[in-house]
Amino acid sequence: MKASLVSKQKIAAVVAVFAVVVSPAVASAVSDTANTTINATVNPVISISSSTTVAVSLTPTAGGVVSSNSDTVTVSTNKNNGYNLTLANSDANTYLDSGTDTITAHTGTFASPTTLGANTWGYAVAGAGGFSGSYSAEADNASSTTIWAGVPASGSPQTLKTTGTKATNDTTTVWYGVKADTTIDTGVYSDTVTYTATTN
Repeated sequence: MKASLVSKQKIAAVVAVFAVVVSPAVASAVSDTANTTINATVNPVISISSSTTVAVSLTPTAGGVVSSNSDTVTVSTNKNNGYNLTLANSDANTYLDSGTDTITAHTGTFASPTTLGANTWGYAVAGAGGFSGSYSAEADNASSTTIWAGVPASGSPQTLKTTGTKATNDTTTVWYGVKADTTIDTGVYSDTVTYTATTN
């Protein structure tokens, strides 16, 4: 009886030990982290448009007459520092031509515009540089006192405007004037100018 009790105790001990050995261990959860930075680069954009054609009609007199008309230049940019607007002839020749006949560029400048000489043409931006504060269309004006500058050649663009903020449909009115007398042949005299808008 005593031996049987001892034997049962040994078996119980073995079972208990076995139970401890085979019981599954419960592990604590582990974790780690990683960070990613998202960089979205918004690039500057700029767009420009103009009226594409400015028509000026003249019926000359011996003493000469001035006619003028305007162009509207429109610029948009998302650049916070704004933009620069320049004007130049599309090539090295600064005259209006009709075949071999020409109307030469006026000698006045952006800083020092003057009245047009006979058979010359020029531009103006009201309130900019040395130009007058306002301009309006003229038609065969024999006593014109408006002041103008000659459009520079393509290699020497003239800055017309500088802004400091982003712009949406920002407009600049550029006037063009021509003076002609009866020594000039009839015809359509043409030239092309180029506006350039550049972000600051």
